[in-house]
Amino acid sequence: MPAQPQLWQGHYDKLFLGGRWAAPASGRHFEVVSPSTEEVLARVAEGVESDVDAAVTAARHAFDHGRWPRLPLEERIAVLRKLSAALAEHETDIAQLVSAEMGCPITLSTKMQAIGPRLLLDAFLDLAPDYPWQDTRRSATGNALVTREPAGVVAAIVPWNAPLLITMIKLAPALLAGCTMVLKPSPETPLDAYLLGHLLSEIGLPDGVVNIVPAEREVSEYLVRHRGVDKVSFTGSTAAGRRIGALCGQDLRRCTLELGGKSAAVLLDDADLDAAIAAVRAVSLRNTGQVCSNKTRVVVARSRRDELHDRLVELIGSMPVGDPFDPATEVGPLASAAQRTRVEGYLADGKASGASLLIGGGRPDGLERGWYVSPTVFADVDPGAKIAQEEIFGPVLTVHTFDTEDEAVAIANNSDYGLNGSVFSADPEHALAVARQIRTGTVEVNGNPVGFTAPIGGFKNSGIGREAGPEGFDAYVELKSYGLPRS
Repeated sequence: MPAQPQLWQGHYDKLFLGGRWAAPASGRHFEVVSPSTEEVLARVAEGVESDVDAAVTAARHAFDHGRWPRLPLEERIAVLRKLSAALAEHETDIAQLVSAEMGCPITLSTKMQAIGPRLLLDAFLDLAPDYPWQDTRRSATGNALVTREPAGVVAAIVPWNAPLLITMIKLAPALLAGCTMVLKPSPETPLDAYLLGHLLSEIGLPDGVVNIVPAEREVSEYLVRHRGVDKVSFTGSTAAGRRIGALCGQDLRRCTLELGGKSAAVLLDDADLDAAIAAVRAVSLRNTGQVCSNKTRVVVARSRRDELHDRLVELIGSMPVGDPFDPATEVGPLASAAQRTRVEGYLADGKASGASLLIGGGRPDGLERGWYVSPTVFADVDPGAKIAQEEIFGPVLTVHTFDTEDEAVAIANNSDYGLNGSVFSADPEHALAVARQIRTGTVEVNGNPVGFTAPIGGFKNSGIGREAGPEGFDAYVELKSYGLPRS
């Protein structure tokens, strides 16, 4: 068995407040437990309401009186270029931390959890100089200087499945816009946030610009409702997003919500199954199914049904399940015992629904410790069935057949979610025409990703607002117009 890593040892008994590691207000702590061994990795300080007050006060002071919002854009870019270099230097540490705390297979963790945040930061750094921070508009009715100014203090609440990557999709545009931030990492995966705090102090980020407070749900709600917060950016479940949206609505507080998904991969009758299967491997089962944009519903032409079933069984059989620190592992444990219990509930429901179980459906042999579930494929699934409608967040796929393309589009759109999707066809133009009919924020044609310079986000219950791309700055600015003299 591969050796477990030496975790970065930070100030886990402290909180990152006002640019320094400070003792928390209480002696409460979280236990961060390894999903693969069920052993305690670290004990981390748990923030309480008075810690949130301290964090918001520090961020508020840094925004209202500090130099960060008043620096020229070029100087903010220069500071965050240092963060990019520091992330590159610590890629191995980051990959090991995230694999340890949430079970992501190390090969994927290196690419998605460690290299991904740096590439995302670099994309924002490259986009920032060309963003329309201000422009002058002249007309017969008046002249105006229109500016995009920092929104203020941001509460960023991130989930456990890709913690540093999702942190960066919020932190980079917010800081480049001149905002300050209180970051609330998930109790399941706070360790990477501690390393981030260490890096931010090393690069010379002014005190109070970023503050880090791990906390449970009730304290998170206190942060969302805090009078010192101007903007909330949340990524997580749709249920939690509804609650946060309601709280923000009461106070007319700006919010961005990136929520769940139940995305469909549509395989037209001329689809290249080699390409489709490769995409299923990469973006349907990645991170043990714990990615909101995973394509977990496979919608296939009836003429290709049996062939696809055989290929999926072959695919699952070729994907090693096991220790996340083994470079050969493609499917690791689920992130928590609660998450495994949730997924196993859906497995039971799928078996009871009358769907055909092609492979999986239980726990893998030989892995008595750790929160493992076997990759599972249900076929001949009613598009309205619970396993086809609700986000499972585990390595579970459902397969649906269609006779006409209109039916394929209807199945893909038969969801309360609208986050992602894909269409496969030998004719890319035809695939794009079908993709235009699918009501989701992103559709990948023949498995091609959109990259970090395009906006992502959802229709329907998948959220409000967009992240990434130049549009990613929009969430962290307020438009302001100045009337100018006629001349």
